[in-house]
Formats: sequence, C-alpha cells, structure tokens
Amino acid sequence: MVSSVVENNKLQIRHKVFKKIDPFIEILPQLDVHGYTEDTVMTVVNDFINDNYKLRKKKIVVIHGNGLHILKNKIHRDLKRNKKVKKYYLYNMNIGCTIIELN
Repeated sequence: MVSSVVENNKLQIRHKVFKKIDPFIEILPQLDVHGYTEDTVMTVVNDFINDNYKLRKKKIVVIHGNGLHILKNKIHRDLKRNKKVKKYYLYNMNIGCTIIELN
C-alpha cells in the first residue's frame, strides 16, 4: 500500500516537472499507439493523419514509446511514403514521440 502511494507520488512529480519543462507538447493533437501491433498500427495512424489534415492542423504527435522501436520503425517507414506528411522527426525531449508536420 505504502509503496503504491510512493510510486503514484513519483509519477505525479515527474508529470509536473515534464509539463513545466515543455508545455508545447500538450497543445498538439496526440495519438498514443501503445499496445498496437506492427500490423495494425498504421490503420490508426493514417486515420489520425487524415482527420488532422482535414482539420488543417500543421503538427501532430504520435506517441509510440521506446521499447524495441518496432512501432517507431514501422511508423517512420510508412510516413516516408505518405503524401500528406511534409516531414517528421523524433521529439527531442522524449524520443518515444514522433512529431509529424502535415502539408
């Protein structure tokens, strides 16, 4: 019980510190793809890109996590071929996120 309270407090402190460091990431549309497989992730990412392209958003964020870079590599491979994507890059404060700039 005590250890879970301590862990929750650590997570809250880390979250508050992260927000103070970079509030920029909070204002962009975000898609979290944790839990998706390599086979299914691009369906969701492409829908997210299409929706934000229609809304004329210029930047969006896909949160794929670090891990073995399977999702990141798949997403980056497919973004190279997407005509709606101007450029994409890893977020410098959290390499588990890719920022995508749309045309």
